[in-house]
Amino acid sequence: MYAVIKTGGKQYKVSEGDLLKIEKIEGAVGDTVAMSEVLMVGGEEVKIGTPLL
Repeated sequence: MYAVIKTGGKQYKVSEGDLLKIEKIEGAVGDTVAMSEVLMVGGEEVKIGTPLL
């Protein structure tokens, strides 16, 4: 399963366990953060937001 998220004006295709290098957000290096702008989720069934899920 994967998702397409938006942060810092850019879009990223991510999967569970991925490490991302993104623009500065609150938190320390290695912290888990929640991304609220989910544009698409893929797997057996694809869900596309209009514009967000």
